[in-house]
Amino acid sequence: MPTGVYIHDARRQLFDAAERVLLRDGPSALTSRAIATEAGVAKGVLHRHFADFDAFLVELAQARVARIEGQAGALRESAGTGTVAGNLTGALMDLFGSVTVAIVSLVIFRDELRVRLRNARSAQGVPVLAEAGAMIASYLTDECELGRIAADSDVDSLAVSLIGGGYVLFAGREGAPPGTEAVNKVVTTVIADVVQRRLL
Repeated sequence: MPTGVYIHDARRQLFDAAERVLLRDGPSALTSRAIATEAGVAKGVLHRHFADFDAFLVELAQARVARIEGQAGALRESAGTGTVAGNLTGALMDLFGSVTVAIVSLVIFRDELRVRLRNARSAQGVPVLAEAGAMIASYLTDECELGRIAADSDVDSLAVSLIGGGYVLFAGREGAPPGTEAVNKVVTTVIADVVQRRLL
């Protein structure tokens, strides 16, 4: 793209391009040149909007965290409706059926990005996955208070198991992502005890 041509919402355009490169080629292929090429802009556009490449990646990951926080609100609103397993299955499908797995791979792949993200947040654990775990734990807390899972449920451990199981199902797959049935099987297995004990 010629220098001096105005780009409407260049930051969004660059984020979208980065996500496409991540999904198609993986974290090792994500460079400022690859993003600029994918976005159809000059390489300097990225550096006009961000202090450096890692600053761009931090904002890319933080945008994904913001999306998870939005999902958390919707998930908590579902507490008391449908089934616990169904709600969790839908949440994991929505979470991992997107670019989240690729963003997590990027965070793990790039040390500087991981350090910057940890310095910019208070949560412990792998950035993005930690926020996803908090989303699940908050929802399970609500269900516990509603009596739909056992009152003594360890919601934090359940959340770690669900996020870990979901991530393993979706990560590293070639071709179609796992279907609802496969995700639901993992969810049902993880929460079986707390659902059964509620009935005792």
